[in-house]
Amino acid sequence: MIQAAGVALGAGLAGCGGESGTGAAEGTGDETSESTATETPDPTATETPAAEASVDTALAAQWNVMRARLHDAVALGRTDHAATAATLVGDVFARFENAGGEYGAHEGLESTSEEAYEAFEGSLGDARSAFEADSSDDAIGALDAAGDELLSAQQDRTGDAVAEAFSLFVFASRVRNVDALASAGLTDAAATVGQAALADFEQAAVHDTIESAGEEYYEAFEGGLEDAISAAQEGDTDAVHEATLSASQGVVDAAYELVPDGVAGVGHLSLMGAVGFDTEMAAGLGGPGLGLAHAAGLNGYRARVRDAAWLYEAGDPEAATTAAQSIFQHFEGARAHEALEAASEEAYEQFEHEGLESLIEAIENGDDAGVADAVATTHDGLTAGIESLAGGAAPVLESGFFRARLGDAREHYNRGDGEAAATIAENLFARFEENEADFHESLEEESEDLYHTFEEEHLTALPDALRGGDDEAVDTHLTGATDALIQFEASASTPVASAAAATYMTGRAGDAGALATLGATDRAETVATAAFEYFEAGANGFHEAVEEASEERYHSFEEALGAVRSATTSDADAYDAATTFADEATAAIYAVVESGGSGGEANVGPLMSDVFATFENARVHEALEAGDGEAYETFETALSDYIGALEGGSVDAPAERFAQATRTAFFAVSGAAEDAPEMSGGHGEGGRGEGGRGEGGHGGGGDFEGGPNVVEGVPDDADHVVDMTAVAFEPAELTVSVGDTVAWQHAGGEPHSVTAYADGIPEGANYWASGDFDAEEAAREGWENGRGYVASGHSYVHTFETAGEHGYFCIPHEAAGMEGTVVVEE
Repeated sequence: MIQAAGVALGAGLAGCGGESGTGAAEGTGDETSESTATETPDPTATETPAAEASVDTALAAQWNVMRARLHDAVALGRTDHAATAATLVGDVFARFENAGGEYGAHEGLESTSEEAYEAFEGSLGDARSAFEADSSDDAIGALDAAGDELLSAQQDRTGDAVAEAFSLFVFASRVRNVDALASAGLTDAAATVGQAALADFEQAAVHDTIESAGEEYYEAFEGGLEDAISAAQEGDTDAVHEATLSASQGVVDAAYELVPDGVAGVGHLSLMGAVGFDTEMAAGLGGPGLGLAHAAGLNGYRARVRDAAWLYEAGDPEAATTAAQSIFQHFEGARAHEALEAASEEAYEQFEHEGLESLIEAIENGDDAGVADAVATTHDGLTAGIESLAGGAAPVLESGFFRARLGDAREHYNRGDGEAAATIAENLFARFEENEADFHESLEEESEDLYHTFEEEHLTALPDALRGGDDEAVDTHLTGATDALIQFEASASTPVASAAAATYMTGRAGDAGALATLGATDRAETVATAAFEYFEAGANGFHEAVEEASEERYHSFEEALGAVRSATTSDADAYDAATTFADEATAAIYAVVESGGSGGEANVGPLMSDVFATFENARVHEALEAGDGEAYETFETALSDYIGALEGGSVDAPAERFAQATRTAFFAVSGAAEDAPEMSGGHGEGGRGEGGRGEGGHGGGGDFEGGPNVVEGVPDDADHVVDMTAVAFEPAELTVSVGDTVAWQHAGGEPHSVTAYADGIPEGANYWASGDFDAEEAAREGWENGRGYVASGHSYVHTFETAGEHGYFCIPHEAAGMEGTVVVEE
């Protein structure tokens, strides 16, 4: 959802969610038919549920939040942001896949109807694929079908009366979308969305349902929605907020007349959960959103991968391996890791496993062709991820990458390798002509003159100048091409231009580190100094944006950049300093994005503040407290933390905790708190299941086990504990005595393995590994089949009986250098 929302946004929201009940509203053309299976329920009918809610109601509430979220994806697709819509659908899909437990959304739907389960998953997959193919109409049709399946499952589990009441709450969530858009300053779009919701309501079965509950509830909802539309048209965001609260309260009050109190309370909680997701989405509407920050981090990797290849080609495979592993290590703990996997599983695999792991292996094996292939594969995976995450900002990020590569060409030329420099320039020309990341067309659309200056005047002439050794021509064309790109980036918003600048600076800092590693310290200092001066001169607004976003982050960024310059003239490791700076550059972009550094008008705090105020006075407040005191405390704490995060800082984790706490609350109010899916510390709606299972990971796809020597927690009798962080064992070297027991506890990142090297243990020692395998080959094969995993909350335990040095590693993170040693003394 962005400024260009307009009429199409409302039409998109009208096309999904299944509240019409009688077909499409006139003029929308997209309306789902998911409500058509029901008629206005008779609250006194014998099929009306018993006086209290049940686990089925709690399950149906999870599906209701998903129904509400489908509207967001449709809206994004209708605003020409198909890539972002695909990401949102991917998030819904990922949450569904991770929603484990008998009464989790996934298993619950599968047990309700195998046909509905398969159709729902298929429709989500079709929607995501269609959005990725920029075919929003097809995607919306698929989302309509997905909504149909969820409604059908709700009817099967709870009966028509409850399903109809839940459809009313989905309508209430649509009204709250009007508030979210207005809070972000998009009042025109808010009015359009409200008009679409009103038109659909007039044609929906639930129109008669709410009226049967009481005329006052009907008038509160419809009148509140009409007032919200008028206020949005007048640009009065405060009035929009009050009107939408009034409208949604009409639904809440009606629900208590239509269905038993417990059911109505669970439905009310589902509305709060939907508002939580809407708020997270709206929080980015004043700026470019976290997708830009994730993409900027990936863009930095594109530049850094070239450093590893350069060091390898220069005859320093050890430094090249270190450079490649540093990318792996950062990515494993990066916020972009999960975002890339959710946005495109194919791009994620292409970057991390097919590309980066292969690059490290090829460098270690001295495989020249393998290195080249791995660099290309890594680049393609990252580019696909950037396009998916950054959306319309991708061409500007491509420009920043091009500037970094032009810097590489300059350094190769300065070192006397004009051929390598010319090859870089030719590669850039080919990518430009292929319109990679829509860069070619975007530059041309922005300015015909700038396009001709960049391509025809400078980039086309550059290879010959580099090969011919014409210093003056080389400088003219490199400078001219770079300046044209800077002008193009300046046309973007400050956060987007900053993201491009961060990529360029990451590339130049890497160049300085590589040059110092290769002994060219004078040139390295010059490059680092130039990068520092570029930032101090403003860097297309990057300097000021970072400083305004976070004084602490600004100082840390400058110190890291200064450390690169200092390291080039000292005994310090300049490339290590460049790696640290790259991490700081990525963190700086997150700070800029999360601070609303574009000057946007998003003020979404009141959205959740009023959820809290409503909850405190709601009938479900007492029901939740009575149902389960712990669930009540968790819900209130998560809600308070979320509100606090909206006042400044990252909202990702607090929003996730609130989503999970809300789901637990469904079960508490239903009197079945013990049946709630377990809360987890990570992203997604599912937690860890039983038997050593975790939240998914390489090789196991979420269906994996630890084995007999993987236990929950850390045993009290463990003599030593090793933490397994994202990509490291801490401590990496441990000295113990014969008979000592060591526990390796999962302390961060994805699931790990603890796997001894077959040739790394003393002669006569029994082989050991998580999963209880008897050989390294069996352990590796077992990992691929979902065995030997040590997930969050678990540890692997082994007692050492043979003295000597025992070397071991983590299978999924071996390429990142996650290795350790246990020295066993007599």
